[in-house]
Amino acid sequence: MMKKITLICLLLFIAACSSKKDGNMIVQGKIKGLKKGTLYLQKMNDSILISVDSISILGDNTFKLTDNISDPELYFLTFKGSNAKERILFFGEEGVITINDQIKNFGFSPEISGSKNQAVLDKFNKINKQFLNQRLDFIQKDFEAKKSKDTKMSKQLEAEYQKLTRRRILFATNFALSNSNTEAAAYIGLTELYNANIKLLDTLNKSLSEKVKQSLYGKRFDDYVSQIKKSEEEN
Repeated sequence: MMKKITLICLLLFIAACSSKKDGNMIVQGKIKGLKKGTLYLQKMNDSILISVDSISILGDNTFKLTDNISDPELYFLTFKGSNAKERILFFGEEGVITINDQIKNFGFSPEISGSKNQAVLDKFNKINKQFLNQRLDFIQKDFEAKKSKDTKMSKQLEAEYQKLTRRRILFATNFALSNSNTEAAAYIGLTELYNANIKLLDTLNKSLSEKVKQSLYGKRFDDYVSQIKKSEEEN
């Protein structure tokens, strides 16, 4: 009798620790060092971060989470007690996506495979990080120039910073154009080209494949470009 009770309890425990959802996107993997806790699969819904699936982990650091997804979009993988900096941001899409990471420095350099859009975004971020590092250098140098009241150096740094900004915009635009058959291109347009001129934005918008244009980020990008056009016409 005790054996049966123990077996039933064990089965209930396993069921409680497993994702109960079925979906066309499966997110699986291993978080090294996570011995106990709850992992959450989350996404933005009307500017609110919501959880679409979760799994409790006790001893086994492997996980499997699912969601039904109609268009590729950004998801977050978090665990209970983590903060905004301790999240894994990834491009979700239909199919099986594998994410491996470790609890120490969670979200800093996860290994993600199975998402075509994530692969595109990884390539973009690798180069874009160089621009971000250069921007931080400019900020530090500008701070030092202003602190020492070196007006000449401040003006020189401002001119060089404007050139850097233009190079970054051109890089982001050309990268998105060369990957216009992916939803990541529309996402880059929305998040990285906010200070680009309308001609570049319109060129990218027109170059997106029909499939991408009908996607979540494709529609948002088209709305964004349309709003800028309307605003410029009114002015």
